[in-house]
Amino acid sequence: MALGPFYVAQKLSQGGAMRGIVLLMRHGETAWNREGRVMGQSPVELDAGGRAQVEAAVPFARTIKPEIIVTSPLLRARQSAEIIAQGLGGIEVVEDSGLEEVRYGRWQGMVYEDLLKDSDYERYREHPLTTPTPGGETIGQVQQRGVDAILRSIRNHLGKRLLFVSHGDIIRTVLCHFMGLELGHFRRIRIDNATFSAVQVVNDFAEVKFLNLLPDPERAFVSPFARRNEKS
Repeated sequence: MALGPFYVAQKLSQGGAMRGIVLLMRHGETAWNREGRVMGQSPVELDAGGRAQVEAAVPFARTIKPEIIVTSPLLRARQSAEIIAQGLGGIEVVEDSGLEEVRYGRWQGMVYEDLLKDSDYERYREHPLTTPTPGGETIGQVQQRGVDAILRSIRNHLGKRLLFVSHGDIIRTVLCHFMGLELGHFRRIRIDNATFSAVQVVNDFAEVKFLNLLPDPERAFVSPFARRNEKS
């Protein structure tokens, strides 16, 4: 038998002021997702396909039994959180602005092909840890506010199973934190729309339970822009 589980069991059995189960869900798809368009802080709502994705996730949400939902206040995330909450019998939903999407500033509304011609994006793509977006954030600052929001909720609800509904890059950077990965690797973690990841946190230790769990696994092997390009 592998010895790793013994170490994990010891860590997870420790007492302390910081303990809880962190469930992470990305919002369902929007029309802008399908177009490959930067949403940022834009109040873009779920389309019919995105609502169907989130509704399809409800049965799994019932099996993991979150007790409270903490959501980004942006419309697409709030709508996703409300669908899950209703499917769970109306559990509490609270907002935390720390879970909002990256503040992309003037990139909002641009499509991928436009970004490739943008010198600011070229610098950000190569050096996201030190280069801020036109909205004023480095990816390190994004990670910090996301982690702060999650730890704040854990402290306020010790021992609870919390579902955080947020956005792709927030979830990627938060997972890097809990996995002990260098932040520069955040783009190596795939986070699809309406998927779940889970981490159990005890003090300064965290065990990742699962990543990017989705009911249709073949979706994870499709390039984010493949469907749009196939239609063009």
